[in-house]
This record gives sequence, structure tokens and C-alpha cells, in this order.
Amino acid sequence: MIDFRPKFISFDCYGTLTHFQMSAVTRGLYADRISEERMEDFLDDFEAYRIDEVLGAYQPYPEVITNALRRATALWDLPYRDSDAEAIVAAVPTWGPHPDVPEALAKLAEAFPLVILSNAADDQIGGNVARLGAPFHAVLTAQQARAYKPRLAAFEYMFAQLGCAPGDLLHVSSSLRYDLIPAHDLRITNKVYLNRGYEPSTPYYGYTEITALTELPALLGL
Repeated sequence: MIDFRPKFISFDCYGTLTHFQMSAVTRGLYADRISEERMEDFLDDFEAYRIDEVLGAYQPYPEVITNALRRATALWDLPYRDSDAEAIVAAVPTWGPHPDVPEALAKLAEAFPLVILSNAADDQIGGNVARLGAPFHAVLTAQQARAYKPRLAAFEYMFAQLGCAPGDLLHVSSSLRYDLIPAHDLRITNKVYLNRGYEPSTPYYGYTEITALTELPALLGL
């Protein structure tokens, strides 16, 4: 049990609620240029450059993808094609939820205001949220905040929009790097790590760990 009743439950969206399929899309685009034996290394490099791109001054989401892909292909001595970046960006709004999400969110929404804080563009996330099957009090994006997670400014924007303090929230994410580490730094003491296998568990950062969102309602006494 989580012995705390939050004013809001905030969620990361992509990867946590929405099934994040960027590696699958990229794999398909580059299957004719990179061998299967080397593909995971290329996908790791593309991911690393995406993280690096969001740590600087705000830039629109398509530019994050374009710049990261351009840097990854340069590292691999591959030709860069705008059409590849455009295909990746276009795929994002089509993705639906993980199977464990809709029922759990619907139950949580009966008792708590739900919030999304996402590294998304406003015109990108609407379709993803509509597929989650639950009402949200607020959907906050990097475009609105002019900052991407893990930058603290993204979380500070959420506090300001909700009119709440860090201690008022329960924050849920499947990423330590983007969400739970900066949440720890901002003294969001109530956190849930939804371990989907993306990153190794690091209990130092002080969270309750679950492996499916369906576990969360019971932890909150629902």
C-alpha cells in the first residue's frame, strides 16, 4: 500500500502509458542499410542522441528527431534522409496503449485527477491520449513548457499549471532517466516506477516498483 492520497497522479506518456515503438519503426526503415547483428547498436546511438538533443534549449519535437537521426547516421557513416525522420515523427501519433493501461487508468480516474507530463508536441499527443481510455485533468507537453524532461523546468511547469507542490503529486513513469531521477531531485517523494524493462531498477531514487499498471489501483486502496 502507498500510504498517501495525492492531489494529482501524474504520468509520463510514451513508454509508460503509450506503447513506444520508435525502435521498431527505425529498425524497419534501416533494415536495408544496417545488418541485424549491428542494429541494436545503431538504435542505442539514436536513442542517446535523442536524449542529448532534449537537454539543450527547447526545439520542436520534429527537430529533436531530425537532429538525433542526422547525428546517428553521421556516426555510422550512413546517408541521412529527411524522409526517414519524417516517417518516424508521423508514426508517433498512431501508437496505442500498453494492454495493462486502459482498465487501470479508468479505475484511477474515478478517484484521482490524472495528469500527463510528456516530451511531446501539442499536435502529436492528442491521438495517443484518446486511445488511453480515461479522462485527464491536464495534458502538459514539452511544447507548452518549452522544456523537455529530464530538465527540471518541465516539472516546474507542471507544478505551476496545477498550482501544487512536489509533495502533492504521485508521479508514475517507466523511465528513471527522463522522469524519476529529476523527480527525486525536485523532492517529489511519492513516485512509482513502472518497470517495463527499459532501464535497470535503481532503488536509491526512492520509489515503489510495479511491473504492470494494473497493480497501482490496489496500492492506492482502490
